[in-house]
Amino acid sequence: MFATMARGACPPSSPTHPLRRLNPHDCVPLLDRLFAVGREAVLEVLPSPRLMCTHMPLSVLPPSITSSSDCKIIYICRDQKDRVASMWHFQKRAGADMSIQEMFETVCDGTSFGGPVWDHILGYWRASATEPHRVLFLTYEQVLQDPVGNVRKLAQFLGRPFSAGEEDDGIVARIVELCSLENLRNLEANKKGSQGVFLKFAHDSYFRKGVVGDWVNHLTPEMAGRLDAIVEEKFHGSGLTLTLA
Repeated sequence: MFATMARGACPPSSPTHPLRRLNPHDCVPLLDRLFAVGREAVLEVLPSPRLMCTHMPLSVLPPSITSSSDCKIIYICRDQKDRVASMWHFQKRAGADMSIQEMFETVCDGTSFGGPVWDHILGYWRASATEPHRVLFLTYEQVLQDPVGNVRKLAQFLGRPFSAGEEDDGIVARIVELCSLENLRNLEANKKGSQGVFLKFAHDSYFRKGVVGDWVNHLTPEMAGRLDAIVEEKFHGSGLTLTLA
């Protein structure tokens, strides 16, 4: 999103592009972190259009976001089995003493970070169905399968579609390359340093495998079947089907 919106001032091929010098969280601030320490005034100095990210469910976002015709929301979720494995690794890096089984149980009973993930996902899914011009719903698997197509979709949704000249110049592919996990992982800005409020998260902890299906190395077939069944039950009748890798 940042590379797409900033492409005029910051061409993706530029050696001084912010994403080559900074951690992505320094380019797109996390709302949760700013409000946790009373630094929301930081948002006021951001140039318009402001780009922000959050882990918060739709139900707790203010009306200035959820009801504004000028505010657009891009939501992305992931196959829940891979989410369990990824979240376990991430929290281990932050010092959490929790087994993969314990992490799995918190997801299944709805007490993991962010609360019941089913409500979290369905809140944005239903909003995207009723207001597709304001809420774009994507899955991690979709983006990995067709990154170029989804960057085009992102640009169109944000009101900044790529011109024929940009397409001919290959700018979409360069944005994809710049934002690839492999590229970001190997940048100095993401190899060292940390950030956080109550817990410090190492920059390199955000860049692990990023693949589909890594859950097989962490969950038993019984655990996977149980989680898939919960997903199917919770989303029944919603029209939403997450990739079951």
